[in-house]
Amino acid sequence: MKTVRMKIELNNPNAKSVGRIDSERVDATTEVAIAQQQAEDDANAMLDAAKFARRVRRRLGFSQIEFAERIDVSLDTIRNWEQGKRCPTGAAKALLKVLDKAPEAALEALR
Repeated sequence: MKTVRMKIELNNPNAKSVGRIDSERVDATTEVAIAQQQAEDDANAMLDAAKFARRVRRRLGFSQIEFAERIDVSLDTIRNWEQGKRCPTGAAKALLKVLDKAPEAALEALR
């Protein structure tokens, strides 16, 4: 890998700006556009979490009912995760990660 060193002259107003930001576009962005983009990003994150929860359950070969019983959560919780209405957080998120990486050990511990 090649390393490039640059010296930035902060006191020189004529110095070239460093980075890839389009200042005009940033300045033209409204609060409404920012809020809309944030809502789209949040929706995409929920869908990613839904896909992950569904993928873990399917890899284990469980129905939603069986999966809910095995990890001791309600069926509605599983459905909400997989439909993207809710996102697993905290311990539930950690459990899904463990079930994804080491399913046998996780399922044995949950007995």
